Amino acid sequence: MTSNITLCQPKTGSPFAHTAESLWEPTDPGAKRQILAHGRDLMLVRVVFEPDAVGPEHKHPHAQNSYVESGRFEITIAGETRTLVQGDSFYVPGNVLHGAKALEAGCLIDAFNPMREEFIRPA
Repeated sequence: MTSNITLCQPKTGSPFAHTAESLWEPTDPGAKRQILAHGRDLMLVRVVFEPDAVGPEHKHPHAQNSYVESGRFEITIAGETRTLVQGDSFYVPGNVLHGAKALEAGCLIDAFNPMREEFIRPA
């Protein structure tokens, strides 16, 4: 059986990602991220926040979908702010200013299209 997968986990060449093997890296004070499964067109990232941690407003050319896995967040997208809780989600088009503040400890699962190449460090 041949695979139709052209690019998966660049470090391993596998379409599977085991969280136990994925390193955490600090981002902003009180936050850290873990790169999960990704390929050229899509990347999944887990971001954990301590209470009151802030992901400062920023923008990037990638479209982003995010799911609130746990916690409570104040999310700002293009100047509009909403409070989101576990089970909620949001979408950010490319090049739109957005940011997050953890109102309590929590976790966001972010999906980016295309992948955030700057998140991947050479092996």
